[in-house]
Amino acid sequence: MTLRIDMHSHFFPLISREEAARIDGEDAPWLAPAADGETGMIMTGDRAFRPVSRPLWDPLRRIEEMDELGVDVQLMCATPVMFGYRYPAKVALQWAQRMNDRALDMCAATPQRLMVLAQVPLQDVEMACAEASRAYAAGHRGVQIGNHVGPKDLDDESLIQFLTHCAHEGIPVLVHPWDMMTDGRMKQWMLPWLVAMPAETQLSILSLILSGAFERIPRALKLCFAHGGGSFAFLLGRVDNAWRERDIVRENCPQLPSSYVDRFSVDSAVFDAGALKLLVDVMGEERVMLGSDYPYPLGEQHIGQLIDDHPGLNERAKRHLLGENARRFFGLPELQLSGA
Repeated sequence: MTLRIDMHSHFFPLISREEAARIDGEDAPWLAPAADGETGMIMTGDRAFRPVSRPLWDPLRRIEEMDELGVDVQLMCATPVMFGYRYPAKVALQWAQRMNDRALDMCAATPQRLMVLAQVPLQDVEMACAEASRAYAAGHRGVQIGNHVGPKDLDDESLIQFLTHCAHEGIPVLVHPWDMMTDGRMKQWMLPWLVAMPAETQLSILSLILSGAFERIPRALKLCFAHGGGSFAFLLGRVDNAWRERDIVRENCPQLPSSYVDRFSVDSAVFDAGALKLLVDVMGEERVMLGSDYPYPLGEQHIGQLIDDHPGLNERAKRHLLGENARRFFGLPELQLSGA
């Protein structure tokens, strides 16, 4: 059987209102389970943020669904509302440490099948580096970061320093879009998620390429962008053309933008066979990994089906996308991949 590693899924532990209030009495996220025990609501203070289902906080229920879906291993990361980047750094560090420890608790019963990525207080680079290293040593398989901290994009000096630290320490990094750009025009139909979220990811990738940051970050960095890299693959030709024709685009970028695709990976959460084929053509079959965004409604409901049913991918490519790429990216030993 083909190994299946879903490297992009989310969790949200059973954070009580009281626990959240110790961090922020007004807006900290917490989870209010419904009376049926199967559903709940992520809250931010008194406001409902998002309806959720039990696999988000119950690892045993998650394993049951993984078995039904044929998923061998799932890497979980924080729901981005948990990041805490707007808190004072020391408060955010305490929050991240608590959430990271809770995440490991969720994996304790089935550590060969459930694994986690840590969160860090990215608003303070020294604290973020220290917590990334602590969490990685404690058993986290990498770290998930938001694609920006307020106005700071990934080309900010502090974020370059963090990525460089992860490269030196061998800590894989997943970049997830969050706090999407909007001036209020995208009010309906989940448009911030459908329009701004892919744009945020493309912005992050191009900020590293066009700023020259990739010239300074060690090539050892294992870096992945969620949601297929957002708009990046489809619009890469436009970026290359701009680099050739306008000196202001290539001012800090010595190489053609498309030449940097070997510096990062993306997940497969694009939901369309044509889009996945384009993504593999642009990135190469060894730089696309199965990622579902489970258990949210905008994720792939039948995890891996887009890859399984794709007429344009040969069996070798499918093996790479479904599991082998993630196994190498996260450095997972063979022994840990035989559980399902």
